Amino acid sequence: MTGPTLFDGDRNGDGDGEARSVEQLAAEAAACQDCDLYRNATRTVFGEGPSDANVVMMGEVPGDKEDLSGRPFVGPAGKLLDEAMLEAGIDRTRVYVTNAVKHFKWRPAGKVRLHQKPNREEINACRQWWQRELAVIRPELLVCLGATAAQAVFGPSFRVTKQRGQFIPLPDGITGVATIHPSAILRAEERRDAEFAAFVDDLRAVAARLKAARS
Repeated sequence: MTGPTLFDGDRNGDGDGEARSVEQLAAEAAACQDCDLYRNATRTVFGEGPSDANVVMMGEVPGDKEDLSGRPFVGPAGKLLDEAMLEAGIDRTRVYVTNAVKHFKWRPAGKVRLHQKPNREEINACRQWWQRELAVIRPELLVCLGATAAQAVFGPSFRVTKQRGQFIPLPDGITGVATIHPSAILRAEERRDAEFAAFVDDLRAVAARLKAARS
C-alpha cells in the first residue's frame, strides 16, 4: 500500500505553522505564480464550500467553465457529481469541493479550449494550496476524484483502478479514499450508466463511513 503523503514538511506551506481561513487562502492563491499555468488561465479557481465541511472532494484541474466563472465543479462534470451525491445520500451543503491544481490547463482547438492533464511540476507547485485547505477545514474524509488527485495525496504508485474505494488513514485524523473523476463517466459513452452506478456506489460507501463515525 502506498503510504500517505498528505503533509510532507511544512503542512501550511508558509513556514509559520498558522492555520488560516479558507477566504484568506483563496486571496493568497489568487496571486500565485508558482508555475506557468497562471499565464494562460483567466484566474485562480480555489475551493468552495463550508470551512467546517465533513467531506472534501478534490478533483484534478479546473475546466473551461470553472476558469471563466472562478468556481470549481460548475461544468458538466460538476453537475454529474452533484447528481451522484444526491443519489448517494451525501448532503451537498456539507461538502467542500476543490482541485489538486488551481489553474485551468488547456490547448487551443479552433475556438475551443481543450483540457490538458497537469504535469508533475504543476501538481507539486499547487500542493501547498490543497494541503492548507485541509489544514484549515480538517474534514473527516478526503475523496480524491481521479488519478491526478489520488496520486498527489497517496503517491505516484497509487492506482485508482486497483485501489479504488479503499479507505486510507491520513494525518490529523483525516481518512482518504479515491474513486474516478466524474468527467471519466461523461467520456464512457455506452458504459456511462454502469460507470455512473459504480461511482454512486463509491459515494454511498463514503456516506456510510460518515454515518458510522457518528454512531
